[in-house]
Amino acid sequence: MSVSIKSEREIEIMRDAGKILAEVHEQLAELVQPGISTMDLNRKADEMIRKYGCIPSFLNYNGFPASICTSVNDQVVHGIPDKKMILQEGDIISIDAGVIYKDYQSDAARTHAVGTISKEAKDLMEVTKQSFFEGIRYAKAGHHLFEISAAIEDYVVAHGYSCVRDLVGHGIGKEMHEDPQIPNFRQRKRGIRLSPGMTLAIEPMVNIGRYDVCVLEDDWTIVTEDGSLSAHYENTILITEGEPELLSIGNDPVPKK
Repeated sequence: MSVSIKSEREIEIMRDAGKILAEVHEQLAELVQPGISTMDLNRKADEMIRKYGCIPSFLNYNGFPASICTSVNDQVVHGIPDKKMILQEGDIISIDAGVIYKDYQSDAARTHAVGTISKEAKDLMEVTKQSFFEGIRYAKAGHHLFEISAAIEDYVVAHGYSCVRDLVGHGIGKEMHEDPQIPNFRQRKRGIRLSPGMTLAIEPMVNIGRYDVCVLEDDWTIVTEDGSLSAHYENTILITEGEPELLSIGNDPVPKK
């Protein structure tokens, strides 16, 4: 495994990419409401990304046919935008998006409520987001990678949910998926020692029910096997000498410790 250490120039570009992606997410959040189609969200996202001088990371990546992933309710990730998928009051939708800016990538995901949602769905979204912040307490130079994994799962399981095991976070830079892979669940080993300059995409995917998932016939959309709700939260982060820098957080509220 070779984990790249980014130069100051590379970090500055990734900061800019993250700021742009955060802005795209904030504008998409304002569009999420009953009656809009996931294809409309995709069209708007593509326009925004290109307006900022970026390329949508996901479009044609390994054949993916859209600029963002739109995963509704029991869809975990990789949901394909569709003009027939109309958001309904009470749904939740996870929007995963990435941008390429000056050859460098940023990747982030948010789960949104569509109108008024159930307490069950709201709690799931809050726990998923908080699990990210529990994990990155260990995203510091000198700590080991899988301390992040363990902290995420410990928090999720303590709230009665489960972390998806078939999908993981990843390193990121010039490529969308770089070393290392970052599970959201405990590992037997400690993993690599973290060093300043590493850039990582941390992304807990949390199910109300079991962690088992399956792939739909479109060969992309991943759903919970038991039909339970799922939520997703992700940011691109930078390992520093101190606290991690959240490159794609923008104005998304950070939970209080």
